[in-house]
Amino acid sequence: MLITSAAFSQNPPSGYSVWDSSVISSKDMPQQNEFWNNAYNFPAKPRSQWEVGLSLGNFSVSGDIPSTNPSLGFSAHVRRSIGYIFSLRLQYLNGVGKGMNWKANTLPDRTTAWDNASADYANNRVVYSNFKNNSQDLSLQGIFTLNNIRFHKNQTNLVLYAGAGIGATAYQTKLNALDASNKSYSSLFASVYSNAYTAGSDKEAIYKNRKNIISALKDGMDDTYETDANIDAKKGPQLGDNSLRFSSTVLAGLAYRLSNKLNVALENRHTFVKDDMLDGSKFQESGSLTSNWDSYNYLSLGINYNVGKKAIEPLWWINPLDYAYSELNNPKHMKLPKPTYEDSDGDGVVDQLDREPNTPAGVNVSTTGISMDTDGDGVPDSKDKQMITPTECQPVDADGVGKCPEPECCKDLKSAMDAAATGGKGSGNCPCDYPSLSFSGNTAGLSANAKTMLGSIAEKMKANPGCSITLTGYPEASKAAQSNCQKRVNAARTYLIEKQGISADRIMINCEIGGGENNTVDVKCN
Repeated sequence: MLITSAAFSQNPPSGYSVWDSSVISSKDMPQQNEFWNNAYNFPAKPRSQWEVGLSLGNFSVSGDIPSTNPSLGFSAHVRRSIGYIFSLRLQYLNGVGKGMNWKANTLPDRTTAWDNASADYANNRVVYSNFKNNSQDLSLQGIFTLNNIRFHKNQTNLVLYAGAGIGATAYQTKLNALDASNKSYSSLFASVYSNAYTAGSDKEAIYKNRKNIISALKDGMDDTYETDANIDAKKGPQLGDNSLRFSSTVLAGLAYRLSNKLNVALENRHTFVKDDMLDGSKFQESGSLTSNWDSYNYLSLGINYNVGKKAIEPLWWINPLDYAYSELNNPKHMKLPKPTYEDSDGDGVVDQLDREPNTPAGVNVSTTGISMDTDGDGVPDSKDKQMITPTECQPVDADGVGKCPEPECCKDLKSAMDAAATGGKGSGNCPCDYPSLSFSGNTAGLSANAKTMLGSIAEKMKANPGCSITLTGYPEASKAAQSNCQKRVNAARTYLIEKQGISADRIMINCEIGGGENNTVDVKCN
């Protein structure tokens, strides 16, 4: 078995390609062509191999007389898959079973074969029933595979199955009623029976003595089985010297896959025969005259081989979900829609991802296509006239301009403005507004007057450590103007920090489109 397994170890793994037309029968090719042309959702069922198998095992008869094991049986079969779950198997079975009863039969209506074998049994009513049965049957079985549909792996190497079938059984049963000299065992049976009862009068004592009874019977008897027990059974259909009866079978087993050609199987099969003479005894041990059908069991170990050209492994080894899962993972047959990457509003974000489908042209957007709102005041940058509105100045108006609360240092507003205008010291409070800084043309450099004014502002800020200011420019909507505005407010801020020693965290800068004169920068307290 190991050598055979190694010989097929180079075979490809189980499964098949839906593009391989060589495994599709001619009658199924129209369906396969429709599938290839996307006119039908399902590929045609592939042609699968036949399985042939042989097995050996223990054969035992179940009837009125206990079987003596082990007894040998063998079988041969051919099997064909109908689908992934169901298959049909035609099996021939041949088995020989023996049995010996340790209980004496004293019934006057026992099997007549004993009396026909010797007149001694007619006089001595004690016999120890025994039999040798040779049964052959041919049955057609339907087998269901229980676990080849797998959701989390390609396939399994261990298949569980169960099934049932119908057929015909031909059997012949013999009794060991005479020794080699054609003499009966009447005296032996009488002696054993007498000793058994001597061992104790109650049934329990006799039951405990059964091993000694069987041993005494085997020592005193040969193994000829010369007397035909089928006298009553021959009243029915015959096949040569055998009685022929209808039979039904149930079975269960497991098979282990060695390669895509070879597997081994452990199986138990039980067959019911419409007859009560398989064990050579017509009535039950209890003495009841009620007929009881006999049966036999076959526990076997077999080896199976797959045959067939231009065909795949038998379908019960194939996972029918394999193709569906492979197509989902790596589509080769599905008609997938052509991908589109339209951007209707031209903001750089495709329509499938754009959460703001009608963004105005030239507006900066986020990765989801929504207009940017740098200061988070709810007004997009494209409409915000105050790009950086402090949180304390929100909510804002429709133009994105907030209303900041008046600082404590600006309570005396008029006094501070007068002091700033006249150059006086005023009340000493932090001014809320300062004169604007002027710039000429497109320059961003500070003039002498601008530096003087910034120096005055720095003195007042030093005198009022709690005050801070915002430098605000008013550029046009062009990018060049906005860039120039940033340079101007940064120049003023840098001068206050580096030349006047004002802390950077006390100076904010801002550019508002259309909020004032293009060439001015307003200075306001926060």
